[in-house]
Formats: sequence, structure tokens, C-alpha cells
Amino acid sequence: MDLKSCRVLVTPTSYGKTDARLMADLEAKVRNVVYNTTGRPLSSDEVASLLPGMDGYIAGLDVIDRPALAAADRLKVIARYGVGVDNVDLTATHEKNIRVTNTPGANSISVAELTVGLILSLARKISDSILAMRGGDWPRLSGLSLEGKTVGLLGLGSIGKQVACRLEGFECHLLAYDVAADEAFARAHNVNLASMREVAAHADFLSLHLPLLPETRALVNTTFLQGMKSNAFLINTARGELVVDTALAEAIKNGHLAGAALDVFDKEPPEADNPLLKLPQVLLTPHIAAHTDGAQNAMGWMALNDCLAVLCGEEPRNPVG
Repeated sequence: MDLKSCRVLVTPTSYGKTDARLMADLEAKVRNVVYNTTGRPLSSDEVASLLPGMDGYIAGLDVIDRPALAAADRLKVIARYGVGVDNVDLTATHEKNIRVTNTPGANSISVAELTVGLILSLARKISDSILAMRGGDWPRLSGLSLEGKTVGLLGLGSIGKQVACRLEGFECHLLAYDVAADEAFARAHNVNLASMREVAAHADFLSLHLPLLPETRALVNTTFLQGMKSNAFLINTARGELVVDTALAEAIKNGHLAGAALDVFDKEPPEADNPLLKLPQVLLTPHIAAHTDGAQNAMGWMALNDCLAVLCGEEPRNPVG
């Protein structure tokens, strides 16, 4: 296919924000580019309204379900700007012969950095200290040292490994579970491998780095939380759907857990009545883990290159499925 005849839809709200060459390069190579101007991920209906006539789609966190894809009359590729494809109906894309790609590893370092930052904020009560001082107080808050504590990682893939590497210098004990654990990496970085139950039972800080699958959806429920170590902290920078919010809130309110730090939520943004919003023991960030210049640029170039590769009839570097 001649790129100069192609139209491409680009919906990630941060695409090209820290590297203008991403937009300039794409606009120079194809006939027309349509951008998402809403400032947020698109609904199924919104995607459906934009897909007619599009040959390529660099996609953010939009709802790309069967009804949306029914409107795709020319689409050859959906290049996800990110790793997760749980919002994409892969059965429907296969039926319509639409290639799907993603950007594995592009945001691993940025997500790992935020994860470590949240762990430190929980341990040292950084947010509480800032709020107290802004209110005119001078509290002598006592925190926790990571030295000698156990940090549990559920998931030792690309992001989990980056978290482990960054925590090595804190002289904490690293305990991890992964369905296909990299034993060589674990040995090299002093990570002890264990079952999911054992990791949850022994971790002072339990960090989630699991994909969203049928078997992991709502994994962190009441039963799971009861199996966690008393006074532990939960950190989630993976997928909001892994956690049952009401169960987590109850575990914190009844004193079983000391707190949590969450960058992702089942519904984004969370609804006003979400009980986690009202708990001072919970640190909340608005899904910013991948919002760094490094991650955005890496995701942008990977998605752009794979989108153009498919449109040129070439094999993408990061196909899904």
C-alpha cells in the first residue's frame, strides 16, 4: 500500500507531546492524520465514528470492541501505544484481518520508577508530611526503613524486573512470583522465587505487576487480602481490574493492612463514592506511571514504526497474537 494514500487515526493523548518529530514524521509519510482532541480515551461510539476511511490506528486506552470495529471499512492495523490489549476485541480484529501490535518494554523503566517512589512514599509517610506542613504543622512522623523489609513482586516480567533492579540498593529482601519466572535473572539479582500465596504472606510491601487475564481479574479480593501479612502495604501500578476496591478498603479500615498506593483503577477516573478515595492511608495517582518523556517517546516510535510497517506490507516488530 502506498503510504501517501493512507489515513491514520492517532488517539493517545500524550502522543508527540515530548517529541514533536513523532507527529511531523507521521504527517510527512501519510496522506492524512486525525488526532484525538477530547483529552481522554475514546468510548466505543467515539471510536466507531472515527474509524471509517482509516487505514491505520495508533491507539491509546480507547474501547476498541466489536461495535467500534464494525465501522472499520479499510483498517489494516491497530498499533497500541502501550502494552495492554484488554480493551481490544482480538477476536473481532482477527475476523476482519486487522493486525494488532503493542509496545512491550517501552514504559517498563518509568512504571518501575513510580512503583519505587510509591513504596518510599508509603514507608516514609512523605505525602502525610507534606500535607501537615502545608497546614502549618511540624509533625515528627515515624516511618519505615526498607532495609531488612521484604518487598514482594507479583509478576517478574519486564516491569517487575526493573523494580527488582532498582530495589537492590535498598538492602531489602526481594521475593517474587511469576508463572514463568526467569530463574537466571532471579539468581543474578538476589530475588527469591516463591508461590503467589507465600509472597503475599511474607511481604511487607506487595507490588502488583501482573497482566489482566481472566484468572487475574479481581485476584486481590477479600480472601487474597486476608492472606497478606498483617500491617503490609499493597502497591498497584499494573491494572486496576486486578483489585476489588471495596475489599481493599475494608482490609485497610479494619486494620489488617497498613495502607496502599494505587496508580490504576477498575474504573478510570474512579467514581466519587469509591471508598478508597476517603482513606488517608491510601496514596492515589491518576494513572501516570507511563507519563514520562522517556516512556512516551519510546511508545510513540514503536507504535509508529509498527503501524507504518503493516501499511507497507511488512511484518511488525511487536505483533500481538
